[in-house]
Amino acid sequence: MIIGHRGSSHLWPENSLEGFHHLRTLGVEGAEFDVHLTADDQVVVIHDPALNRTTHGSGAVRDRTLCELQDTRLRESAEGLPSLEEVLELFQGSAQELHIELKTDTAGRPYPGLEARVLSAIHRHGVQQRSILTSFDLDVLATVRDLNRASRILTSVDQRTLDQAGGFEQAISRAAAIPDIYIAVEHSVLKRRMSQASSAVSADRLGVWVVNEVAELSFWLEQPIRQITTDRVDLALKLRLAQSSSSPC
Repeated sequence: MIIGHRGSSHLWPENSLEGFHHLRTLGVEGAEFDVHLTADDQVVVIHDPALNRTTHGSGAVRDRTLCELQDTRLRESAEGLPSLEEVLELFQGSAQELHIELKTDTAGRPYPGLEARVLSAIHRHGVQQRSILTSFDLDVLATVRDLNRASRILTSVDQRTLDQAGGFEQAISRAAAIPDIYIAVEHSVLKRRMSQASSAVSADRLGVWVVNEVAELSFWLEQPIRQITTDRVDLALKLRLAQSSSSPC
């Protein structure tokens, strides 16, 4: 599966409705995006807890209302920040998976109530079965499961995760102990630990992120994993098609 990272941010403005629209028409299997809470407790789609990098605004997302954020223009775009409701509405009627990352505030703290608000939104839009709620924080995912035992969840793993957990085996084992969880590992970490990961996690539960170069995409397309998250969905689709065309099977 090919998952468009932040709406495939190397092709279109990051986490923009424009990018999500293109992803829907391209035929990739999923879209990944990030959510935060606003000052009026609405859910907005943006990666960073602050506005500075991806918009023409500044300051913390949490300090602005949804209305203010929708009037804050994204860089290299005429759009403002989209709400979760707008993104879910855009993907209604498609078959694509929605990988929704529950982010933290500027101090690295989970937003109280974010899990419940996201679950409520995906229920209203009827996309529960194709939504996967993701986080680096297993406690956040535990809250998701406490609220809805049927929720599909994914944890992301990088070197910082390994350092905090005491090593690769400890981090993967702790995550894999959660029933039916998906695990997505940063590509350089997974490449070094592929055999260990494959022993601990079934291929249909394992993914890699973020892969953007041709050689790396080609490598991961040949590995026994479920998904590749990429900013370059165009390259990933082209390479996957070429590999499938050249396969004797």
